[in-house]
Amino acid sequence: MVESVFRSRIAEEGLAGLVEVDSAGTGGWHEGDGADPRTVAVLRAGGYESTHSARQFHASWFADRDLVIALDSGHLRELRRLAPTPQDAAKVRLLRSYAADAADVGELGLDVPDPYYGGFEGFEECLEMIEKAADGLLEAVRAAVTTGAPDAPAPLSPASGTKENA
Repeated sequence: MVESVFRSRIAEEGLAGLVEVDSAGTGGWHEGDGADPRTVAVLRAGGYESTHSARQFHASWFADRDLVIALDSGHLRELRRLAPTPQDAAKVRLLRSYAADAADVGELGLDVPDPYYGGFEGFEECLEMIEKAADGLLEAVRAAVTTGAPDAPAPLSPASGTKENA
């Protein structure tokens, strides 16, 4: 879902030629499979395309990425553990840390819940969380692209709308 939503936001902002968006999981459980039909249905209802094919993230990919987004604290820990350097580990951020309400929920409340074992409503809830966080992520990426900053965009400070120190 994040890949579809963020790719759409990047295109709307005219940044598609400057920002590459892709996705991968921390495990290879469903490698090669398309997105869950409920995910596709919720994305389509929201006006997004889904061309996702599951794959596993590899440590060697850090070298080609400025930012790696995790959806929950478990993924955050796994990706940071996988990072070959401390600088690569610093590239990993929780998606919801970019949401305007991030300061109000605390770090433990920043996880996007796994909807796969629940009903259709869980997928809709996830899309809503992703869309809210995508606004802040887009602002941070836009700022990094326009300033030419080589570091991963830091989460936004909801109070000031500026980047926090990471």
